[in-house]
Amino acid sequence: MKAINLLGSTGSIGTQTLDIVTHHPDRFRIVGLAAGNNVKMLAAQIRQFRPKIAAICSQEKLPALQEAVKDLDPQPILLAGEAGVIEVARYGDAETVVTGIVGCAGLLPTIAAIEAGKDIALANKETLIAGGPVVLPLVNKYGVKLLPADSEHSAIFQCLQGVPKGGLRRILLTASGGAFRDWDVEKLAEVTVADALKHPNWSMGRKITVDSATLMNKGLEVIEAHFLFDLDYKDIDIVIHPQSIIHSLIELQDTSVLAQLGWPDMRLPLLYALSWPDRIYTEWEQLDLVKAGNLTFREPDHQKYPCMQLAYAAGKAGGSMPAVLNAANEQAVALFLEEKIQFLDIPRCIESVCDRHQNDNCTNPSLDDILAADRWARQEVLNATKKLATSSRIISVR
Repeated sequence: MKAINLLGSTGSIGTQTLDIVTHHPDRFRIVGLAAGNNVKMLAAQIRQFRPKIAAICSQEKLPALQEAVKDLDPQPILLAGEAGVIEVARYGDAETVVTGIVGCAGLLPTIAAIEAGKDIALANKETLIAGGPVVLPLVNKYGVKLLPADSEHSAIFQCLQGVPKGGLRRILLTASGGAFRDWDVEKLAEVTVADALKHPNWSMGRKITVDSATLMNKGLEVIEAHFLFDLDYKDIDIVIHPQSIIHSLIELQDTSVLAQLGWPDMRLPLLYALSWPDRIYTEWEQLDLVKAGNLTFREPDHQKYPCMQLAYAAGKAGGSMPAVLNAANEQAVALFLEEKIQFLDIPRCIESVCDRHQNDNCTNPSLDDILAADRWARQEVLNATKKLATSSRIISVR
């Protein structure tokens, strides 16, 4: 039975991980839970899974959590804040930590888990995008496994099983195209938050759903794939696949192409990350190719999705630039969700901040350098919003 610490337990990744644990109690058990701000849901999870330790990010909500589970015996250790989440990440006899925290907030807990010798089921792509230069050496130092738990990188990982070293030629990341794949570019100026959150295929959190609408999620996945699979950026491509049945493909040196297929269901990559190298029988709906119907593909529209090219550029620049890209995107998306900027301002903000970082890009960043770049980029985006009072656009496109 594999012991698990779960970070981001009340989010989409967290609840689907717990669904797997519920249906496979003979294979998995929960040791630690960490969540954001949802006291009611976290308390219910604590009651059901009886972790030894739990943390809530919001310090002020710790008393409410303590009150909600005060009748439990034995009592779990209850903590709060970033320090509490980090403690959950490295706690106890858990073999694997599922990193379902959204954004760069997942970086420090993931590092703590690695340093504690725990394998990582990586559902937080920002860990490698922002922290790759620091995280990968730690993975090697502590001899832990870093297993992708998102659908695209899990698909690549699954296809690579049995491929000899040097056999990989190219990666093809599939993208649904997000909420606006069938919109004309001219209509994007009218986009509302509600529009951006209507993903056609997947049920995800608000931030990643907006990333899908801008296709920044795919650009970030390109950077993550570079770190995970040690492949040059020229050998990582993106293709729009509206049906989300093929979750990604690899091309081998002899031009053979392997693909992983399945219904859009995040539980499958999560289960594989937890059970690898085993395959566990499930009662989930089997893929019916006749029911799936036509599988179609198209080239991404770079005019509609400028964030993709920004991500490629940041990845190629390397150093602290991907951390700046990621932080600027997180902050810009947060402002869009708060309806403080327009949808098209998201890539404009990111490009402007990345441009201003070029002369300060740290080629071999430490953790402190990455965290400093992250803070700087967020503040730069906030500073950019002040121009709204005098301009209809936040910044000008280069």
